[in-house]
Amino acid sequence: MYETARMDLNQRLAGVLLHITSLPGPHGMGDFGPDAYRYVDWLQSAGQGLWQWLPSTPIGPGDSPYQGVSAFAGSPWMVAFEPLVAKGWMSAPQLPPEGFDASRVDYGRVLPWREQQLRAAEAGFRAKASAAERAEFTAWCASQADWLEDYALFMAIRSPRGGQPWWLWPQDLARREPAALAAARQEHAAEIGFWRFVQWCFDWQVAGLKRYANERGVRIMGDLPIFVAHDSADCWARPDLYDLDEQFQTVTVAGVPPDALSAEGQRWGNPLYRWDRMAAEDYAWWTARVRRALSSADVFRIDHFRGFAGYYEIPGSSPDAKQGVWRTGPGKALFDAIEKALGPLPIVAEDLGFITEDVHALRDDCGFPGMKILQFGFGGDGTHEFLPQMWPRAAVAYTGTHDNDTVLGWWRNASARERAFAGAYLACGEHDVHWAMIRACCNSVANMAVFPMQDVLGLGGEHRMNVPGILGGNWAWRLRWDMVDAEHSRVLGLITAASGRADVSLMRLP
Repeated sequence: MYETARMDLNQRLAGVLLHITSLPGPHGMGDFGPDAYRYVDWLQSAGQGLWQWLPSTPIGPGDSPYQGVSAFAGSPWMVAFEPLVAKGWMSAPQLPPEGFDASRVDYGRVLPWREQQLRAAEAGFRAKASAAERAEFTAWCASQADWLEDYALFMAIRSPRGGQPWWLWPQDLARREPAALAAARQEHAAEIGFWRFVQWCFDWQVAGLKRYANERGVRIMGDLPIFVAHDSADCWARPDLYDLDEQFQTVTVAGVPPDALSAEGQRWGNPLYRWDRMAAEDYAWWTARVRRALSSADVFRIDHFRGFAGYYEIPGSSPDAKQGVWRTGPGKALFDAIEKALGPLPIVAEDLGFITEDVHALRDDCGFPGMKILQFGFGGDGTHEFLPQMWPRAAVAYTGTHDNDTVLGWWRNASARERAFAGAYLACGEHDVHWAMIRACCNSVANMAVFPMQDVLGLGGEHRMNVPGILGGNWAWRLRWDMVDAEHSRVLGLITAASGRADVSLMRLP
């Protein structure tokens, strides 16, 4: 794998948030193909030093990258076909007669088609791979066996059952009885080989893209969800690490309590960790997970950071989040154990939502920067914590995130008071509020500033990535190259350079 020195989070730089699936490309969704490399070139031309992704692990219900079947595997659907064609393992894919939507991902159509292509590539690899390629694959499988073998077997058992949850499998498989697992490995050997192959392709493709980006001064920021899905290889492999009963049902689940935005709160449904058991193993599972995350990113955002200080525990039988209690999380002991094993941790703490002083203390004790969202700053007065004059240097400033409306969508839906405040503060109107927010983030003292690509392009709310609490219709937005012109890179580069986040040559000074 390609690795670089750990990223210094105190450097002053700017970047863009665009998920891999949102990239252009002919195959129904973005992947690690030529358009990813073209996008790196565009970032470099605009003076950007960071490219932020959403989780690159497999997607789950609602096409969400935050509810995948593995915390360790890469998304099979991000594997590009062009490199596999170049190796001679498959022919150039034939698109369906009606093609694919260039503006949105139709997961229901795209994923089965992409799986067919991957299966053709795996068959071609088995038939045509050179001795060196086979040796490389074998060595990679051995190096990743601690998570790969459980994941590949999980997928091989699950796939012919139509995605049936693992706790509904025959009990000897659900309980991982050695004889049943041995028989399954023999029965599903070919299918296990397929899922291993796909993960290998993911790894060498993401490594190649990361290398290309790093060589051009662009670092990759990944995203690590705090929780794992109940129906996941992780839960099946180590059910003892989660709060499950004898039938592997969730005793307690994750979420957040009712607030001004949701009278019933949010019941996410993820099983909660048995932190006591993880602590008894010196948090080895988390260390392995962070090591894996850092194999494909220079820095990563850790989602719902507050859950490490204190988390909301909802009874598994509760249909909503009204009934629940706060519990103490593992705290700094977790990150001390990971750092002892891996060295300094390049982590950005997602510290949004209901945040208490213990969360701030944990973030600061760990030395992690937090997040500041400029859209949130105009609901109060000049002392609001999300206005730039209130930000610390140890922060990542955002115009908005994947969970927010675009800046233009926010402006159009904001109250008259918020628009007036933002207009006065930013000296802007509807036509340039996106550039004004980008400029405010860049000119702040925050070490890093990041903007969703939709805000760089000044797009409306119909282009947002996710509406929290809505199942379906999310995570589908795609960039088209015809949306991007030379003025976008020129202005973004100018703002970034003028704020000391890129080479001054981008300002084109006389």
